Amino acid sequence: MRRSIDDYPFTPADLPAGAEDATLVSWAVAISDDYDDAEPRVVLTVEEVGRAGTGLVAHLTPEMARRVRGALGDALREVGEEPGR
Repeated sequence: MRRSIDDYPFTPADLPAGAEDATLVSWAVAISDDYDDAEPRVVLTVEEVGRAGTGLVAHLTPEMARRVRGALGDALREVGEEPGR
């Protein structure tokens, strides 16, 4: 089973002033259980916009995905934002 959850391709408008030389990236989150152990994992893909198939893919256990979620929540709090859902 594979199922796409969400994805986002950055555009030049997403970059802050002064970051014009930054690489535009896209991210995608999916779930998959296509492994020998048949355990479901969260699949996080990050790649340069326009270079599909050349990025990095992380196959995260539920524990790893929660750790990433926690780190993102902590980072949002550090910049004065509520973590949200």
